[in-house]
Amino acid sequence: MSVTRIGTRNARFQQWHALLTNRTKRNRSGEFLVQGVRPISVAAERGWPIRRLLYAGGRRLSSWAEGVLRDTGAERVEMEPALLAELAGKDDAELVAIAALPPDDLGRITPGGPVVVFDRPSDPGNIGTVVRSADAFGASGVIVTGHAADVYDPKAVRASTGSLFAVPVVRVPSPGAVADWAHAADVRIIGTDETGTHDVARHDLGGPVLIVIGNETRGMSAAWLAACDEVVRIPISGAASSLNAASAATVVLYEAARQRKEK
Repeated sequence: MSVTRIGTRNARFQQWHALLTNRTKRNRSGEFLVQGVRPISVAAERGWPIRRLLYAGGRRLSSWAEGVLRDTGAERVEMEPALLAELAGKDDAELVAIAALPPDDLGRITPGGPVVVFDRPSDPGNIGTVVRSADAFGASGVIVTGHAADVYDPKAVRASTGSLFAVPVVRVPSPGAVADWAHAADVRIIGTDETGTHDVARHDLGGPVLIVIGNETRGMSAAWLAACDEVVRIPISGAASSLNAASAATVVLYEAARQRKEK
């Protein structure tokens, strides 16, 4: 396979560099950057469309990096190590992958298990953590609604530790489309809020459910509150006034998994 070599900050490099911070450029190009050994490995193992693999020239690559380059049918791009470090966010990185964005289609999610909705998250790291927890506890997918941080921000991709490539994640502008999809599939909508009417451990989460997690500061939107069949709370104590949104999602997902296992 032929190799492209890049040794300067040319137009192609600038295009890829923009994927680090520019959501509009990611959407227009249909591509995003994948950094780190585990995310790249899981993307390759799951057959995710990887368009290019960028690697550092003049270095002896590890058996892992050689294997990914050998087994993935992506364009190979050899770069000056300093340029690759800019894209990877670390000096000793061996590979950076450029992957294709999937369609934001709710049809990618089959609600056999719980589906998590993250409403207007502001922190991409929290998105990645929720996706990781969804994967760990058998969720069928994650939906991000409203004006939110981007699922494909490098911080979100890294925080998912590869789970982004194992669990369907879909971005949807408004709650209405998701609520209609849930009702059509006979999926109950369960919101989470400190003012909820039931403790989470005493509420049935064993069947197909849509679990709604609100914005880190403002909680669920009025539209999601109106769409919920029930709202549950996580009982807490101590000096903490609330849980981090990603922590709350993890607790509810664990409880849903526990209930499914006991049935």
